[in-house]
Amino acid sequence: MADKPALRQITEHNRLTSGSTKTLRLRKWAGLLAGVTLAAFTTASQARAQYAGQISSIVMDANTGAVLSQTDPDLRRYPASLTKLMTLYMTFNALRAGAISLTQSVPVSIHASTMEPSKLGLVPGTHLTVEQAVLALVTKSANDAACALGELIGGGSEPQFAAMMTQQAHAMGMSKTLFRNASGLPDPDQMTTARDLATLGRRLIADFPEYYHYFATPSFRFHGRYIPNHNPMLKVYAGADGMKTGYTQEAGRNLVTSALRDNVRLVGVVMGASSNTQRSLVMANQLDHGFDAEGVAPVARPLLVAQATSSQRHRSRRGALIMAAANHRHAPLEVAEAPATRRHHAAITNVSHGRHTAVIGAKVHTIATPTIRRSMVRHTTTHNRT
Repeated sequence: MADKPALRQITEHNRLTSGSTKTLRLRKWAGLLAGVTLAAFTTASQARAQYAGQISSIVMDANTGAVLSQTDPDLRRYPASLTKLMTLYMTFNALRAGAISLTQSVPVSIHASTMEPSKLGLVPGTHLTVEQAVLALVTKSANDAACALGELIGGGSEPQFAAMMTQQAHAMGMSKTLFRNASGLPDPDQMTTARDLATLGRRLIADFPEYYHYFATPSFRFHGRYIPNHNPMLKVYAGADGMKTGYTQEAGRNLVTSALRDNVRLVGVVMGASSNTQRSLVMANQLDHGFDAEGVAPVARPLLVAQATSSQRHRSRRGALIMAAANHRHAPLEVAEAPATRRHHAAITNVSHGRHTAVIGAKVHTIATPTIRRSMVRHTTTHNRT
């Protein structure tokens, strides 16, 4: 029987050999994908994305690719954190190939730790698992976790990973998309279109059904902290089960949503909205019309709640803007401004095809769908990127 030192030596040799084999497999996989490496950036188009203020949108049938509605879907836009959808696609692809595993440690570099919010606050030299990184992307849209994941798959280089993302996007038909980083933090050359993102959404669903469930994660715990999902559509739209929000000041409010009703799955994209409320309402309206076009019966919408802007508080001293979407997709919206000091006393009953609305401690205004008065949907500017 071998003595203990000899056993330890054999065990250590096996561990190092296994780790080395996995590293070589990851590098080989990355090399195959990165047929165009950093040189891809030197040939990038000099075109610039469109800015916030003009909405681009599209709704597709996820199964057939049929376009059910669209508004300027081919304008080149800044993707913001919708970029992370491609980061996740690359991650799922690496998992499928066996190049990485869900339990594998992801090292946190100094570069990753310096990413701007939204972030987990990862410390250089620490680690998180691939699965924790995936959860951080789909819930908090953590830029530091996205960068760390990109560096892992990109052989230690986020620019290399971005080149791989771009090549994969073009192979999928996303011809107007260019990636510069894994997170979606601002870069003047990083751009896409609503049509390209709808294509990406469809491929995520079709190519990786075993991982798609992550997009519906309501929250997860990381080092004792509760991390909720940023995506409001999971709560306010019947059938919605993913995918991702995105925001930068330059891009505006972006959203990709997939929803399933009566075995019909749609993928919708809204880019450049001026507020979270407008973004959600435009998405809900477009998905409703998409399901209508597919012959799916309408479903009642729950309440949509949004914070009032600071300018509204200053002008009217009212603390909340409560938007109650009518049950019927064509009914008007009921908007109530509740006093800030008594916001917790405000209550709203469901609107049933416009027949009844009860609002306690609030003033009610009726407006037509889908128009929303600008003074009611403009939000305080924030520098957080999601």
